[in-house]
Amino acid sequence: MMEIFKSSENGQELYSIENIEKGCWINLVAPTEDEMNRIQSSLGVSSNFLRDPLDEEEKPRIDVDGNQTLIIVDVPYVYEENKELKYETIPMGLLVAEDCFITICLKENTVLRVFRSKKVKEFFTFKKTRFTFQILFEIAREFLTYLRHINKKTDDVERALHKSMKNKELLKLLDFEKSLVFFTTSLKSNEIVMEKLLRGKYLKMYEEDQDLLEDVIIENKQAIEMANIYSSILSGMMDAFASVISNNLNIVMKFLTSVTIVLSVPTMISSFFGMNVPVPYASNPLGFFYVLLISLAVSLVVIYILSKKEMF
Repeated sequence: MMEIFKSSENGQELYSIENIEKGCWINLVAPTEDEMNRIQSSLGVSSNFLRDPLDEEEKPRIDVDGNQTLIIVDVPYVYEENKELKYETIPMGLLVAEDCFITICLKENTVLRVFRSKKVKEFFTFKKTRFTFQILFEIAREFLTYLRHINKKTDDVERALHKSMKNKELLKLLDFEKSLVFFTTSLKSNEIVMEKLLRGKYLKMYEEDQDLLEDVIIENKQAIEMANIYSSILSGMMDAFASVISNNLNIVMKFLTSVTIVLSVPTMISSFFGMNVPVPYASNPLGFFYVLLISLAVSLVVIYILSKKEMF
C-alpha cells in the first residue's frame, strides 16, 4: 500500500494526493513491486533502501547514499493470536530523500496514525529533519504506552495466579517476559541510532531540532529503564509463582489424602462386621445402626486429629 500526503504551508492541513510532489510524505506499507518501481523511477531511490526495512530481522542503523539518508528503527507491533495480544517489534525505515520523505514498513503500525490524523503539533511534511525526530518521539511514546499495558496485564495475571494450579498463567507471564526482551533490545538499538543522529553528521539540524532530538533520547532512556524494571519484577514473579502453583497443588493433594483416610475408616469397620464369622450385634435388629454410629464416631475422631495437624 502506498499513500502520499502533503501538508499546507502553515501546517494546519494535511492533504492526501495522488502524485509525488516536492515536500510530500510517502508512506509505504508492505509495498508491491509496482509501487517500489514507481518510487525508484520518480525519485531515483536505491532499491536496497526500499527493501531493507521490509526485512523483519533488519537491525536499527543509519545508511547514507549521496543525498539520501536511510534511518532504520524498531517500532512496537501488537497483534492478536489465540485471543491474546502479542507484543513484538518490527523495523521501520525513515528515508530522507532530496525532495520528499518516505516511511517504509512491512506492517501497519500505530506510530504514524497520529500524523495521518494531524494530531501532532507543528507537523510539516517538507521539514524532513523535524518530521524524522517527531516520528522517533512518537515511537518512544508508543513503547512507553505498551510497557504500561504489559505491566497492567501482568498485574491481572498475578491476581489469577494466587488461586491457580495450572500453567496457563505462567505461560502468559513468559510471553510478557519475551515481549520485554524484544522491547529492551529494540530500545537500546534505537538509542544508538539517536546518539549518532545527535552528532549532526547525517541530517542537517537547527537548534530546535537538536532540542527535540534530546527530548526523544530522554524519552527513549525512560522507556529502557521502565522495560528493565518490569523485566526484573516479572522474572522474580515467575520464580515466586512457580512455587505458589506447586504449593497450591500440594495443598489439594494433602486435602484429598485426608479425605481418603476419613473415608477408609467406615470402609474398614464395615469390612470387619461383614466377615463370615460371628460378630457383635449380628443378631441385633439395630446392629446396622450401631455399626453406622461406630463408623461415624471413629471418622469424627480421625477428622479431629487431622484437623489438629492442619491436614484440612
